[in-house]
Amino acid sequence: MRKYRKQEHIENYLKATYQGDPLFKDVFIEHYSMPDFAYDDVDTSLNVMDKKISFPLMINAITGGTDFAESINESLAHLAKDFNIPMAVGSQTIALEDSDAIESFKIVREIIGDGLVFGNINGLLGLEDAKRAVDMIQADALQIHLNPAQELIMEEGDRDFSQVRKNIENIVQGLEVPVIVKEVGFGMSPKVVKELYDLGVKYVDIAGFGGTNFFEVENLRYPQEDYSELFNWGNPTALCLLLAKDLKKKDLTLIGSGGIRGAEDCLKALALGSDFCAMSGEILNYLVRGGYDYAHLFLEQLMHKMKILMVLTNCKTIEDIHHTPYRIKGTLKELYCSC
Repeated sequence: MRKYRKQEHIENYLKATYQGDPLFKDVFIEHYSMPDFAYDDVDTSLNVMDKKISFPLMINAITGGTDFAESINESLAHLAKDFNIPMAVGSQTIALEDSDAIESFKIVREIIGDGLVFGNINGLLGLEDAKRAVDMIQADALQIHLNPAQELIMEEGDRDFSQVRKNIENIVQGLEVPVIVKEVGFGMSPKVVKELYDLGVKYVDIAGFGGTNFFEVENLRYPQEDYSELFNWGNPTALCLLLAKDLKKKDLTLIGSGGIRGAEDCLKALALGSDFCAMSGEILNYLVRGGYDYAHLFLEQLMHKMKILMVLTNCKTIEDIHHTPYRIKGTLKELYCSC
């Protein structure tokens, strides 16, 4: 069932037509006409978990568990290695149940070598499963994904989430590598971010509304049902970042994802408080529809355009972007001011 579902998720993502709004359009950053450094002086590198990466972007969790998924993970791992950026594998639950699926995840570590690789499990699993997932790919950190919205519309999905907090707490206390807790595209409220921090979580991926819409992806599996009225449900990415930034602690790392489609989105996410960004669906689109070289060119151009924008905002380093002034307008301003 899980293998079939994994295949369906990829196919249905590529069929999906609904596009949410992460509200980055409501963020305005001023053009700076007199930069005081050269394009070649721009430094997009940063340190994440004691390793240096070349750009503030990670390839977020996508898939695993099938032959097709293994091929995708192989290509994604080569992209991550070529650009020296982190990569998270898709949910390893399938490999914890079926040893035949393990290789589709292990191949990522084999290709990336000593680069940053993150494991991934559901919040309904406990410490022992978390340890197995980490060991499987020698993960530098473990993502725990929160996806109640997705589960609730799956006929075979989980309905009881009462143990998630306890599981997260146990994993944070018992695991030797950092824990990243992430949404899957419906966004994290500041209340949830604070609760996670109080549980000991120091890395949070807010995965806001505006990217992959799992209500639509799952709805495509059940043509006899109509969940389209729920397609607008979620907390927009830009709002999630603004609200999380307001309560941010020095030792809390925020990952901005959900509708990051290009360099300008990435710049705005960093200005709004994200320490680095993450992308999944956009890269998958380029990879599956155009092939490896097409996806490679997309990332190459994204990074080039990001450097251009950094010059045009007088930001020589990623840290400079965090201090870049911005203004908010429209729907984002209305939502933020009413919180």
